[in-house]
Amino acid sequence: MKLLIAEDDPLIGAAMEQGLRMAGFSVHWTRDGKEAETLLGNEVYALLVLDLGLPGQDGLVLLKHLRQADNHVPVLIVTARDAVGDRVAGLNLGADDYLVKPFDLNELVARARALVRRHAGRARPEMCLGALQLHPLTREVRLDGVPLKLSQREFTLLETLLETPGAVFSKEQLEERLYGWEGDVSSNAVEVHLHNLRKKLGADWIRNVRGVGFKLVEPRNLS
Repeated sequence: MKLLIAEDDPLIGAAMEQGLRMAGFSVHWTRDGKEAETLLGNEVYALLVLDLGLPGQDGLVLLKHLRQADNHVPVLIVTARDAVGDRVAGLNLGADDYLVKPFDLNELVARARALVRRHAGRARPEMCLGALQLHPLTREVRLDGVPLKLSQREFTLLETLLETPGAVFSKEQLEERLYGWEGDVSSNAVEVHLHNLRKKLGADWIRNVRGVGFKLVEPRNLS
């Protein structure tokens, strides 16, 4: 899942970026409100983590423009403005949640996951396909009730494929989920992680659609 952080404080922004990446998210971080609005107009994000005191454009103005443009990306406001009036203003303009600085990174990750799930229409914290279960919050995976031990990259791959079972994801899409905006990614990195994931799930769970990409299917539904 690709998130956008709009935060001008270098220490807080770096901490949020690292924490969310470690939780398996693909993260883009900008420090400018105008740039954030441009990115949101050109890219699809699963969540916007929004500071209010941004240069270029205030966070509340950005939020207002988003909702006026009928952009329904979930918005988690993260700010030092702790007055009730600021919280009410943000929520009234269409924010989905509000977190006051300083905060615990674990709470940020938990709230981010909850908002992404809610927006995707998943009230329950687990993602399932047949005998396969994935729990984003606890990062547990079970197949036929048996726990599977996955690396962070393998977990992110499986979570991505499990968001829309049967949908074909290109190598480039999976690469972006795994590495975000990082450079110097080896050409076969996705294939290596998919190979390892197949060994743990069983080869029939992940199908290669020649020339297009990869999809997750139940072994009994391979057509």
